[in-house]
Amino acid sequence: MSVRIRLCADDYGISPAVDTAIRDLVVRGRLNATSVMVVSPSFCRAEATALDALNASAPRVAIGLHLTLTAPFRPTSPRFEPLTGGAFPPLAALLRHAVMHRLERDALRAEIASQLQTFRASFGRAPDFVDGHQHAQLFPQARDGFLRAVKQAAPGAWVRQGGRMQPLAQRLGAPKALVLDILSAQFRKRAARAGIPFNPAFAGAYDFSTAPDFGALMRQFLDGLPEDGLVMCHPGFVDETLVSLDPLTTQREAEHAFLAGEHFPPLLKANNVTLA
Repeated sequence: MSVRIRLCADDYGISPAVDTAIRDLVVRGRLNATSVMVVSPSFCRAEATALDALNASAPRVAIGLHLTLTAPFRPTSPRFEPLTGGAFPPLAALLRHAVMHRLERDALRAEIASQLQTFRASFGRAPDFVDGHQHAQLFPQARDGFLRAVKQAAPGAWVRQGGRMQPLAQRLGAPKALVLDILSAQFRKRAARAGIPFNPAFAGAYDFSTAPDFGALMRQFLDGLPEDGLVMCHPGFVDETLVSLDPLTTQREAEHAFLAGEHFPPLLKANNVTLA
């Protein structure tokens, strides 16, 4: 039997062009999950409705919340701390605050709950799953508030962990993946104790700045991925809104081109993989 996996496009909602690209891949049957960035200035009820409509006749795509706690985005709740110019801290600063336990716990939980509520108001239901922009849900201190909020507001949802759980020798050659493995170890333990399901394995992390061959990367991501494993991706088209918010631009178009193209289905078949 084929191994069923999840291929999840992050950042739905970040810009209209990215949303269009993600919906295009869902219609083509090339994605089966996407997570929504409800804090983005361009996210609106119309974008939620357009995505939700793809499931109207039959289930096509799992729709999750892409919890966001890093700049340049702004909190949806009034008391989040610390801020940088009215926005969330940059990634490195957030991680530093989390490691040193300097995040204000109640304000953190309130922000996570607020984004979950915004998702519910936009889609009329709780998310199917919850993950995190730049993997912030895995950070020390943040992960406890994250899991508690998900358990309360979306008890049927699963959450994303970022560990591939490969042999150490293989992980040492991929520093970003190794960091995610380390952060995910405690996250998985806490999620298991809370009775919250999570993906058994993760792939998709790479250095976006180098603009590598995404097809070659996808071959690596699929290799040995187990049942219900998850591959993260960031397909999209580029527009002015995206350029103003995120440095990951043209590489999104490279990801979309491969996923929409003729070489992706044979690659799935060669790895005995199907999109669940």
